[in-house]
Amino acid sequence: METGSTAAGGRLVDGGSFCQHSTNPSKVIVLGDPMSYRPARLAAAALLAAAAVLLPASPALAAPTFKVPFPCGQAWSGQTRTDHSPANAIDFNRTDDLGDPVVASAPGTVDVVTNLGSTSYGRYVRINHGGGYTTYYAHLNAFNVSVGQSVSYGRVIGYVGSSGNSTGPHLHYEQRLNGNDIQARFNGTLALYWGTRTYTSDNGCSGAAPGTVNTAGAPLTVRSGPGTTYAAVDSLPDGTHVSIACQTTGETITGTYGTSNIWDRIGTGRYIADAYVLTGYDGFIPGVPRC
Repeated sequence: METGSTAAGGRLVDGGSFCQHSTNPSKVIVLGDPMSYRPARLAAAALLAAAAVLLPASPALAAPTFKVPFPCGQAWSGQTRTDHSPANAIDFNRTDDLGDPVVASAPGTVDVVTNLGSTSYGRYVRINHGGGYTTYYAHLNAFNVSVGQSVSYGRVIGYVGSSGNSTGPHLHYEQRLNGNDIQARFNGTLALYWGTRTYTSDNGCSGAAPGTVNTAGAPLTVRSGPGTTYAAVDSLPDGTHVSIACQTTGETITGTYGTSNIWDRIGTGRYIADAYVLTGYDGFIPGVPRC
């Protein structure tokens, strides 16, 4: 073997030749004579070329179908701006949003739940969606998940807050690929860059549950919000079957099934008092998202 600085595989780091051991005694490779090992180099090149044909590169994994990170039916104002850090993040707001639930934007595994105190993201959650895709949910008021937990659409992961370097309650949201922030898409549609747009969530809407109106005869008033101070927009006959998209709290009502402050959203801007609805549950319905 020639002397010199060596690395794994017998290659001379300082530019010398290969040290090769022939497995065929009839062929002696003389180091230093390029023609003596040219056939071996050509054969190796041919093998590499064949491998390139037989083993094509794996296709890139498709991006997850990300959804607006709030419960089904909610409308939020999302703002993007060129001076944001990182630039492609979205800040979400709506009136009186402190403590509102934040849900997983797509199925995945929670891999970060941490509190940076009064700096940066403050309390934030990161979800790993596979294929290099992650989402960030920052400035939270509180957590509702732990590291290693699997989550699906509509799963509440935390609550809107103003922790960290924040001037008021909002959700700082990011989509990343291989650690780099990317322009966000919801249901495959690019978010508005740059400016403010209202986004209505269909996240977790498949969790709708059936219910049956039971008023002992009288029609049930449908309101535009969760209380009798909201405008009446319709009425439902006793015995009407409804689909409950989400539930929220509002005015306390006494009805057929006792006293409750739960209201059921049965359509856009259509709420009925849960105290008059047979759902099979005393309280919130498991699996149905909060409005």
